[in-house]
Amino acid sequence: MFDPKYAQLIFSCLMALFMSCIMSLVITLYNVGLVEGIVVIWLKAWLFAFAVALPVINLVAPIVRRLVKLLVKQPH
Repeated sequence: MFDPKYAQLIFSCLMALFMSCIMSLVITLYNVGLVEGIVVIWLKAWLFAFAVALPVINLVAPIVRRLVKLLVKQPH
């Protein structure tokens, strides 16, 4: 198990991993269909998507947290 101080970093890594996986698969299938070599095409897209997603999530997460705090009613 990891120390709780790494929770945000682990969250960001897992979110980037899963979202880039799903989105790159969907977009690859949409763009090229079920062609021969689709797995290799998708894995290349996934690697690129993950490399973009990880820093983006780390940059955007604090902004999203603030927006959620503004949109969600706080308990009294």
